[in-house]
Amino acid sequence: MRLARTAHTEHPWRIHEFTRDFRVEDVWSYRTPGAGPADFPTMLTAMRSRGGFGKQAPPARFLFAVRWKLGALLGWDEAAASLGERVRPLRDRLPEDLTETVDASKAGGSPFTPMYELADEAAQELANKTCHAVMHLGWVPTDDGDHELHMAVLVKPNGRLGRLYMAAIAPFRHLIVYPALTRQWERAWRERTTPHPESPAPRP
Repeated sequence: MRLARTAHTEHPWRIHEFTRDFRVEDVWSYRTPGAGPADFPTMLTAMRSRGGFGKQAPPARFLFAVRWKLGALLGWDEAAASLGERVRPLRDRLPEDLTETVDASKAGGSPFTPMYELADEAAQELANKTCHAVMHLGWVPTDDGDHELHMAVLVKPNGRLGRLYMAAIAPFRHLIVYPALTRQWERAWRERTTPHPESPAPRP
């Protein structure tokens, strides 16, 4: 379900310390019935094992395939436009208590590079010629006493190209990609089997 931007901005996440020059593009929630405050690692494991980018529904996979093809043709994803080249990685701004929580070389097939992973939030980033983007995952209590997953996408567009690109793909994100991701990730929670083998660092 799509949420107001304030669902992310009004929560005291650590990510706010490093993304003041980013804008919140989308905020989405994913239901995880019966989840408790310590179940964020379990949800991350379920997502990685059953909800990765390679296991998306056909419409979403098709859109991403088109996107990567266009990127290759137009040079959007070339090395010179990536993290560490066109933009400085946000991970370079993080204090050691955050960087030591993940291995940035293990993206697990995702185009995003891990930034950090705590007991109730995690962040990843990517950069290309259109924008520098962050995907933030947070574990939030609900009114009925459970917890649920929130995803926020934060973006710094690269000039006019980036602004036009984000506007052009908005209908596809909202009508196809995020609803497909909702079904995928909520199913991953329902079908979870084992907890995360490594607990994230406690929240400072």
